Amino acid sequence: MTKTSVARNQISEINTGTSKLLDVIINSIEEKNGHEIKCLNLKNVDSAISDYFVICHGNSNTQVSAIANFIEREVKEKLNVGPFHTEGHENEEWILLDYFDVIVHIFHEEKRTFYQIEELWADATPMQL
Repeated sequence: MTKTSVARNQISEINTGTSKLLDVIINSIEEKNGHEIKCLNLKNVDSAISDYFVICHGNSNTQVSAIANFIEREVKEKLNVGPFHTEGHENEEWILLDYFDVIVHIFHEEKRTFYQIEELWADATPMQL
């Protein structure tokens, strides 16, 4: 099986289980005491690169890393899916986990305030958690 076909299979699995994926991600953030969890529905935003963003922050680089690692472990264990791409594990100030339909942004509190990602995607529909 080629890498491309594996990626297509993962996309297909994630599309059918997006609500389960969101549940596992949000529960994982809550379990690691992530702050100000927001979920943005981007389905109606033409320039969106994903269907959903989940955004949160931690109070330290250690907490940011712990949240990201826990999300990855829980999603893999419960849904047998790994992120397609990750970024930011090196500096632990803004870690991105890309699950195709869902992109998770885990910020250090200062970086979240600085980048104001919710403002950048103000056309998105905030979801009630």
